[in-house]
Amino acid sequence: MWRSGALIRPCPSIASVTPPSLSPRTTAPGGHHVISPSRSARGTASTGELVSRDGTGLRTWTNGADGAPLVISNGLGAPPAAWPRLAEGGGFSAVSWSHRGLGGSERPDDPARISVVDHAADLEATMDEAGFERAVLLGWSIGVDVAFEFARAHPERVAGILGIGGLPGGSFRAFGPPGQPAAVREGLGRSAAWLLRLMGPPAAALAYPTVNLARALRVDHVAPLPDLAASARVAREFTTHPWTWYSELLLAAGNHPPIDTGFVSFPVTLVGGTLDIAVSAADIRAVTTTIPQARFVPLVGTHFLPLEQPDRLHQELIALAERAGLLRT
Repeated sequence: MWRSGALIRPCPSIASVTPPSLSPRTTAPGGHHVISPSRSARGTASTGELVSRDGTGLRTWTNGADGAPLVISNGLGAPPAAWPRLAEGGGFSAVSWSHRGLGGSERPDDPARISVVDHAADLEATMDEAGFERAVLLGWSIGVDVAFEFARAHPERVAGILGIGGLPGGSFRAFGPPGQPAAVREGLGRSAAWLLRLMGPPAAALAYPTVNLARALRVDHVAPLPDLAASARVAREFTTHPWTWYSELLLAAGNHPPIDTGFVSFPVTLVGGTLDIAVSAADIRAVTTTIPQARFVPLVGTHFLPLEQPDRLHQELIALAERAGLLRT
């Protein structure tokens, strides 16, 4: 049973840790809490359910920890397991949700309600349920677009955005190597999104046993995946996705036009993988120059930087929260 505006039937997740306790807080100018990441409590991660404003039931997640408020706007179909440092707390009280029709969330009654605007409404519902008046947004891939769309509608609720491997709209125009005409790159991006309904199932089916075999052999590190446990959980999640629906979600998200970021008054960090062919680092860098208070961070890696560079990304997240005045060292 789905109940509007409330999390129900919480259950422990595979990333459960010790019970939560309160961390000492001070109040910054403007009334915002300032929290020390080294003293933030670790909590018990759990899942729940809520109903978005159009009646679509969503599966949600919280790390159950005390810390700076954080909403994860994940890559399409990616589970919270992609962020193991946040499952442990890491200085943040983090929440997220599964995209429509994926990861336990319902498909909308109207199959057309899968635009970036609809995902931004789901972000808002998740944030409201958590009781966050204002939070840092952590976006990955299409989730970056969703985070900026929410910020455009509610800039007063956003303390900062850390975007990884994504853009504020116009995602397909950054597909493939830079230097090609925008129309060509967009066409390639749309073709790749459509082909996922054919290539997604075998790719996902191969990825999970490959990573799990390395874990069974007690391999500590496989370049470029330093955290095999997290990578295995993410790979397993992708084996469950309905790939035709996944392809439709991606194509709909790709229709979202570029967002005018002139409204941004909060700190922004955009991270690009130097080997990413899904969203070019050069395009991410170019967008950064148009956003006040923004910085660009290039990292060696692909579109899966959260799995390849988890510690460095967590450092960037802490630095952003400090710039936003939500954390202090």
